[in-house]
Amino acid sequence: MSKTKVDHIAIHSKNIKKSVKWYVDKFRCEIQYQDDTWALLNFENISIALVTPEQHPPHFAVIDERVASHKNKKIHRDGISYIYTDDPDFNTIEVIDRSSQ
Repeated sequence: MSKTKVDHIAIHSKNIKKSVKWYVDKFRCEIQYQDDTWALLNFENISIALVTPEQHPPHFAVIDERVASHKNKKIHRDGISYIYTDDPDFNTIEVIDRSSQ
């Protein structure tokens, strides 16, 4: 059985445009998506999501196709099914299904 894949880590940004510029200038990464409330930056081994505090909590995301059949799933604007869950220490984990893209 294969291991669960971490898809991205999401961190808060007060200014998405400014943060994207900083990451792109500082590191070798690519912008997969950007708007005023979030951005997704692709690195070689993982992606970083920059999110505004009003939109999403800081979290890391794992891929699990079973989310598609979860009764409480939600759909992101890019069509990905997701749920948020907390670990025993109240860290937020987003479970996503990329097969719906």
